[in-house]
Amino acid sequence: MAKRKAAAAAGAGAVVQQPEKQLKVDAAPDIAAAKQKRAFRNKEKVLVLGTRGITYRSRHLMSDFISLLPHSKKDVKLDTKSDRGVINEVAEEKGCSSVLFFEARKRQDLYMWMAKSPDGPTVKFLVQNVHTMDELKLTGNHLKGSRPVLSFDASFDAQPHTQLLKEQLAQVFGTPRGQHRCKPFFDHVLSFSLVDGCVWMRNYQVVMPLDKKKADPSNVTLVEVGPRAALRPIRIFEGSFGGRVLYDNPEYVAPNLIRRLQKQQAAGKYKSKVRRARPRSHSCAVEQLCLET
Repeated sequence: MAKRKAAAAAGAGAVVQQPEKQLKVDAAPDIAAAKQKRAFRNKEKVLVLGTRGITYRSRHLMSDFISLLPHSKKDVKLDTKSDRGVINEVAEEKGCSSVLFFEARKRQDLYMWMAKSPDGPTVKFLVQNVHTMDELKLTGNHLKGSRPVLSFDASFDAQPHTQLLKEQLAQVFGTPRGQHRCKPFFDHVLSFSLVDGCVWMRNYQVVMPLDKKKADPSNVTLVEVGPRAALRPIRIFEGSFGGRVLYDNPEYVAPNLIRRLQKQQAAGKYKSKVRRARPRSHSCAVEQLCLET
């Protein structure tokens, strides 16, 4: 009888302890869910806008950038060119933390301001060698809204200002995970290469063989999609669209100065041609007058 009572007591104790273990197991998912709620969520949004007088090629480049950035928001053309502080107010109304502002001058030159709103920093680029998707007509084609793989050249880590460029480009062109308009997979690569003081931008589609179900780096090929652009950094400002100058490119030459030198060179060729075409009698008469005087 004593043994039976001890066994019954042991069984009763096991029944009492079982709910406590069950409660501990049930509490584990709640802790994991709470940690996920406290985890950082990237809510990066990019405002893309331009100025009045922008050319058709620059407008198509803006459209290509908007298609590459599913986390972007488009706004109407900006009337003013001097007071750029208005852009920070527009970005605040749209809920954007970054800005891509395309500024056209003389319907020839295109400048791109890449800024973090409202505190900065800001990078001013001269956009050169622009080729849009419609112009290139390449065979590559990736899904619109998919997340890109960002590829940076190793030379970005050489100097402090290039490290800042790399970080700013990564924040602007990197699509946040879980963004409601993006697709949850990667099928294209955005490449940024630093060559001759310019940031060369290329967009490639990741093509997998049809007989392979899993991605293998040895079998994957890259097909260019577009657009193409060369971004030459001019200045880096501490604030948003202004402030203290952190970096000034000493190798930058303004397009107006290049055009002026080309005109002077052409004018010099014309003057030398006119001098050679003068008749010999006229030149001899001028030399004789000079000798007499």
